[in-house]
Amino acid sequence: MRWATAVVTALTLTAGAAPTGGTATAATSAKASPAKHAKESGIHGLWRTDGYGTVWSVRQGELREYQTTSVSCVRGDTAKRTGPGQYTADGSVFTVRAAPGRDRATLRTDSSVGHQELRRIKKLPAACNRPAPKGPVASFDVFWQSFEENYPFFAARGIDWHAVRDRYRPKVHADTTREELFALFSEMVAPLDDAHVMVQDGERRFTMTRPGTVMPSKGLDDRVKKLVLERDLKGAENVQDFARGRITYADLPGGQGYLRVSGFGGYAEDTAPFSAHLAELDRALAAVFTKERTRRLDGLIVDLRINGGGSDVLGLRIAGRLTDTGYVAYRKRARNDPADPTRHTRPQPALVTPAHGPRYTGPVAVLTGGSTVSAGETFTQSLIDRPGTTVRIGQHTQGVFSDVLVRRLPNGMVAWLPNEEFLTRSGTTFDGPGIPPHLSEPVFTEEEFEHHKDSAFDRALKVLGRTR
Repeated sequence: MRWATAVVTALTLTAGAAPTGGTATAATSAKASPAKHAKESGIHGLWRTDGYGTVWSVRQGELREYQTTSVSCVRGDTAKRTGPGQYTADGSVFTVRAAPGRDRATLRTDSSVGHQELRRIKKLPAACNRPAPKGPVASFDVFWQSFEENYPFFAARGIDWHAVRDRYRPKVHADTTREELFALFSEMVAPLDDAHVMVQDGERRFTMTRPGTVMPSKGLDDRVKKLVLERDLKGAENVQDFARGRITYADLPGGQGYLRVSGFGGYAEDTAPFSAHLAELDRALAAVFTKERTRRLDGLIVDLRINGGGSDVLGLRIAGRLTDTGYVAYRKRARNDPADPTRHTRPQPALVTPAHGPRYTGPVAVLTGGSTVSAGETFTQSLIDRPGTTVRIGQHTQGVFSDVLVRRLPNGMVAWLPNEEFLTRSGTTFDGPGIPPHLSEPVFTEEEFEHHKDSAFDRALKVLGRTR
């Protein structure tokens, strides 16, 4: 899940919460009851992930996370058992499945594509069984080490992370204030220009974007939607909002359809489980992709120019309405060696599976820009190898694809960072520069707003008109 929509994997963080320390507790030391032990047979015990810097404990009907580096162990949150091998926290469902032999297992989250590979271990790392160091210096060390062991893009972004440590660590001492440490952490990561990196201290957050771009916001989304409704959809029929306004559909006068998606989340109430968001999307797709409409459409514009991300699962669900043939959307891998950023987990293919309901397979024009972020980008990537005509129009996407790894620090601050890559068929990624358009057009510039223009939309209509 993506931080741009204020939704992250449930076990990692409740915003502003302080960590509970790094010592073993009853969750890892007490004996489970016979009944619960039987229900967790095969997965009961301790597991270390391939990549992700995490140890998971499955005991006493709980799934508990330990965030580890070579210098630290910080306890994460817990999920409660709700079924065989299933654990739930904050609406997300985590499924643990043991492989034959029971020394390997997988952990899957219902809101995320792919899974984590687990290896059984006999005991917690030593750092988890002793009091965690406190103070500004300890927080600096955990912050720096979390990036050192998990961040994949230092070389691509031209950053010498060891030089960063040498420059900033001497500035930290026992009397360094929270405000000073927050400012220092922010200064350390600012040159990354990575929108999936964030420093958080309660309600205070530092983020950044690729130069020349802006992150989606409610104000920008409202301004864009007003322009689209007044200009682009003037004369359109069947203009409808779905999923709490995150999805808009209209039948255009020329026989094309227009589908605007401003995020891959927020489709149901904030407290609703992920399954409720998926159900809302399915209701929207059933209303949009009817048998009659999919037969008569001459083309479809998919507008992702203001899209704050969310769940990749929801993006693949929409892609399944745009093909009759299954294919690989992308392959996902995580950094898997604390000392070597070139080593990764085995790439996992993410598949686009044709939907059971009516599907549209004609020409598609995808509108993108710098405010197309995260899951908006993985959805864009999922259409690159779509069978049939698919044309991207606008500007490069933001350039951040990974799920967000959330790391707690000893002083209660939190670091957010990516640790995954989404690979194309040729094995490359778009992290950094973003996915380029086939056809470049301005995207919601001040000049476009001032003159009531939408060049990318107009270009899409012309392109689709030529593909009839």
